[in-house]
Amino acid sequence: MQHGAFIIGVSSCNEEVCAAAGRISTQQGSALEIFDRSHDAEKNQKLIGKVTASGHTSTVEHVFFNLAFENVSVVVEQFMIEFRLASFTVKSRRYVDFSDCGYFVPAFRDPANEAVFRQQMDKLFGVYTALCAADVPKEDARFVLPYCFYSNFFCSLGGRELLHVLDEMLYGRGKDFSEIHEIGVSLLKQCREAAPGVFADFEQKHETRRTAPPCPAVAVPDGTDGPRPAVELLAGSPDAQMTVAESALIEATGAPTDAVRAALNDEATLRRALDYAVHCDRPRALESAVFTLRFNDVSLAAVTHFVRHRIQSICVPGLTACDRGSYIIPAAVRGNEALLDLYVGAFEGTAALYRTLKASGETEETLVYVLLAGNVMDLVTTMNARELRLFLKLRTCTRAQWEIRAFAIEALRLLRERCPLLFADYGPSCVCEGRCPEGRMSCGRMQEMRERFGK
Repeated sequence: MQHGAFIIGVSSCNEEVCAAAGRISTQQGSALEIFDRSHDAEKNQKLIGKVTASGHTSTVEHVFFNLAFENVSVVVEQFMIEFRLASFTVKSRRYVDFSDCGYFVPAFRDPANEAVFRQQMDKLFGVYTALCAADVPKEDARFVLPYCFYSNFFCSLGGRELLHVLDEMLYGRGKDFSEIHEIGVSLLKQCREAAPGVFADFEQKHETRRTAPPCPAVAVPDGTDGPRPAVELLAGSPDAQMTVAESALIEATGAPTDAVRAALNDEATLRRALDYAVHCDRPRALESAVFTLRFNDVSLAAVTHFVRHRIQSICVPGLTACDRGSYIIPAAVRGNEALLDLYVGAFEGTAALYRTLKASGETEETLVYVLLAGNVMDLVTTMNARELRLFLKLRTCTRAQWEIRAFAIEALRLLRERCPLLFADYGPSCVCEGRCPEGRMSCGRMQEMRERFGK
């Protein structure tokens, strides 16, 4: 069985376009003329090395790589999908049966721990199979899958972002995870064969890193461990509605700022300006309003849905900080005592295994493989109003996975409380665009959705 990341494609002009990009700003001639002078591989490699050594790495964004991640743990997947300048397509756990997908076995300090690890992992896959056989939806059964299970996905990215990925694998947040580090070593070797100029002297060019100072402790008062809100709106642009409306009118009319503000004192004009800002062909005015939201008790499975949205600043704790005693319980098992016992037993047994392995001296970087997809963590994200429109359009739709849909609906409620005019027609596509893009997968409840989200 193959395991790792493999280059399956490189843009046809490869380093020639990178070298041409390095020449175009300083040489006479048109783009095509300069490209025609950039076919000498040895000269190209020297030029690329010289340009990138001086910090001008934007030139290597012009070469593009297609990667296949073959039978890597979902720990690797979680690490990779946080690179927002890459494109990913992952085998879905909502629709595909993972009963026989297999799993990664990390190298344990104590070889005797491998046997107890395998025993619990096999038991978890047995629970997953039993839940699926009991007609529990795959998107709910997946919560008992351990984070060592094999994932397969495609990733495409430019040379500059691939340099960043390799730097993080070998010297950054992935370096202490042996699987990630080994994949990085293998991938760097392939990269040097595919584009030697781009990846020459990689070790000398990697980012130097300061040791981070310790994070300050936070005292949590007694009695604060009760139920928490699912979503908290931590911050938002001051007077966001007016800022968006002003930006839209200035762009569209070029009128003086004082005149724009005077016009927007009329609420009807403000409403029309916001309607224009939201629905125009280039709704960049929406980007002038920014909101920060906290989502509490998000399953690791749902975290992957959040981080796929690229135009955001998202703060996700490392997997080593995950609370193994907290986990999601889907409605599909909550109402069945036998299934609930089986489900809860999977989490309790895995938490006990974690404690045993931890006590024997295994590192947290090894123990992330015994996390379950249903374990939860909190995350914070900052999005502008334009990206929120996309996020909410996708995630409030009935086709969205139920957990992230509930988070999205609550986020929309809070945003409407803060800015009722700006977010008035945010919601699923059938609400904000007046049509359903799902085709045969449509829920067929467009009128119901319009009534619900129109309130």
